[in-house]
Amino acid sequence: QVQLVESGGGLVQAGGSLRLSCAASGSIFSILSMGWHRQAPGKQRELVATITKDGSTSYSDSVKGRFTISRDNAKNTVYLQMDSLNPEDTAVYYCAGGFSYPARITYWGQGTQVTVSA
Repeated sequence: QVQLVESGGGLVQAGGSLRLSCAASGSIFSILSMGWHRQAPGKQRELVATITKDGSTSYSDSVKGRFTISRDNAKNTVYLQMDSLNPEDTAVYYCAGGFSYPARITYWGQGTQVTVSA
């Protein structure tokens, strides 16, 4: 079983940056594909970025060029560097992963709030 714990959320002004971290328990992290999702109030949860076990990445159009996903398998951690933040990025951000992620999401974190003020 894998548990995911996010950290790094908070309040930031528009144009600022934040780095989210997601620490995973267990010994299988390095063979999981991982990613980040977000859910704004009144909206559906959306996929933001993914990273495969081999390090290949993908991004939603809304964050491409501003967000960077990375992973450190030695630390069992996946990161989301968020730059040039704007108020539309305000949401709860969730870490997720699995062997067939994102087609099948096996593991979810509890979420961390990101608020971007204008």
